[in-house]
Amino acid sequence: MAEENYDFDVIVVGGGVAGSVCAYLLAKKGREVLLVERGMEPGSKNLSGGVFYCRVMQEVFPNFIEEAPIERRITRNCLSFLNPTNFVNVDYWDSRLAEPVNAVTVLRAKFDPWLAEQAEEAGVTIMPGVKVDGIIREGGRFVGIRAGEDELRARVVVAADGVNSFISQDAGIRGKEPLENLAVGVKSVIHLGEDEVKKRFNLVDDEGAAYAVVGDCTEGVAGGGFMYTNKESVSIGIVARLDDLTKKGKSSSDLHDHFLSHPAIAPFLEGGELLEYGCHLVAEGGEKMQHDLVRNGLVVIGDAAGFTLNTGFTVRGMDLAAGSAVAAATAVDHALETGDCSRVGLERYIAEYKKSFVGKDMATYAKAPDFLENDEMYGDLGLMLADVLYGVYNLDLTPRKHILPTALSAFKASGLKIRRMAKIGFQAVRSL
Repeated sequence: MAEENYDFDVIVVGGGVAGSVCAYLLAKKGREVLLVERGMEPGSKNLSGGVFYCRVMQEVFPNFIEEAPIERRITRNCLSFLNPTNFVNVDYWDSRLAEPVNAVTVLRAKFDPWLAEQAEEAGVTIMPGVKVDGIIREGGRFVGIRAGEDELRARVVVAADGVNSFISQDAGIRGKEPLENLAVGVKSVIHLGEDEVKKRFNLVDDEGAAYAVVGDCTEGVAGGGFMYTNKESVSIGIVARLDDLTKKGKSSSDLHDHFLSHPAIAPFLEGGELLEYGCHLVAEGGEKMQHDLVRNGLVVIGDAAGFTLNTGFTVRGMDLAAGSAVAAATAVDHALETGDCSRVGLERYIAEYKKSFVGKDMATYAKAPDFLENDEMYGDLGLMLADVLYGVYNLDLTPRKHILPTALSAFKASGLKIRRMAKIGFQAVRSL
């Protein structure tokens, strides 16, 4: 194709974190970039709220903390084992997480438009409210997109269109993901007011808390619950793996409602006003979802490439999306510079993300999805921990035992098997 027949150097499909960061970086390098977003504005389709491990964004935007619409700086991280009538918390606060800022909460309806604004100021052309109907293939390479009767052409197309990437599927390079690689997230944003958020979660200034919850929140379904503090609201919900949800005949919305009404959770939300409610697909497959990410004229990034991590302690997506966007921008710019936008020329993207924290962390936690499949994580283990602590704190006038026999008694009563727990422990060591 003649050079003059290209409308843009790069077309990015999807105006989330990955798409906007990639478009921004390429525009900063002087490339002609089009960012296409299906929503009426970036962020309008994204479910609000999440923890953003933001060190990568501070590399992209030096004044990120001061300028971006962040909610709170996360300095408290709580891991909670939730049982029907009790819970066990590991509550970790550390001032070292406040400066330099490690993680923040964001509301995507505020955050994504800010990102798009940064991209637009850098020179990106943004087209919101556009549904991409297909990708254009000519001569064995991808050269643009179709939207209705319009065709827009570029030397490289970047697919940043989410976990169910239509672009990848239409290109014929990736099929639908197996159910075991996907989960469904159901989330509410509940307004409490700034003073109530601080009081209920024991916060000062702009500090925030993030809860990762396993157990009764999903009623035995593989997955977990989460609760994050915003300035004036709380983002709360569950994530349940699709294959286990189907297997156990549960409804994700019912699990969400069950979690919010739990006696350990309900007091945090009492009197609050529901602002938003929604559900979306979440990538759960880890490293095994990173395949077929590059073709002639095409690169797949962010959620579309499966860059999410759930370790049980943290749930990460936005930082990995941003990191994959940085890697893609570096590779695409080099391909444009050399004039080689073939698969070979774009393979640098793979090398770039693999040498960064993105690829290294995906490799480190490659076995985490398998570890989190253990049913004991979602019931028996939490109940046993609660029984141990009950034996410690229930001073019922019977003679006290040392902690070891107390724990052994709780273990025997739990019905858990030593061999099985040893296997899970070994998995945990390898996975986490």
